[in-house]
Amino acid sequence: MNYVPHLALVAGVMLLACVSPGPDLMAVTSQALARRRAGLLAACGIATSHALWATLAIFGLGLVLAQLAWLYGAIRVAGALYLIHLGIRMLASLGKPAGSLDVSAASASTALGAYRRGLFVGLTNPKGAAFFGGLFVTVLPAHAPLWVHATTVAAVSIVSLGWFNAMAFVFSMQRVQYGYGRIRKIVDGTMGTILIALGAKLALDR
Repeated sequence: MNYVPHLALVAGVMLLACVSPGPDLMAVTSQALARRRAGLLAACGIATSHALWATLAIFGLGLVLAQLAWLYGAIRVAGALYLIHLGIRMLASLGKPAGSLDVSAASASTALGAYRRGLFVGLTNPKGAAFFGGLFVTVLPAHAPLWVHATTVAAVSIVSLGWFNAMAFVFSMQRVQYGYGRIRKIVDGTMGTILIALGAKLALDR
């Protein structure tokens, strides 16, 4: 059986999911606006979470998790609280002078911190369970060989790494940094508000 069309479809759907604005993109751009390295590491954390969700989905755990209301709800609430926390920190930083700021109100001073932030945002995004569970169930044929599953996880990882690292690179460019420095309070205020709104939406969704 030719599995290439299935793998191409997985990669295409994954790219559309990455392009769609959400907590993952916000986590990467908020880090990249302050430091390129932080943005790239946050992107790697996001990609790692996507690889983990994809692996769980292959073993059927993603779909099972999506069906367990209490566990799905716990992930949803944890993700919502974390997004609200990040948003509040960004808004709280608006009164500080630029030289005294942490990285966009999100501590990206260490490699581990930036990577961990991206990983945590990706893992606590409740759409991961539903998206990957549904994607793998509907796109991948039943009883696909092991190499197809491995290639699928690789495709998901490559697409995620490619897109979010590209976003981190763009938002850390000198021209973008210069523009950000001039309107930092507007950008941080907007991003902080969006993060809180995303968190509130996650918390209230049923």
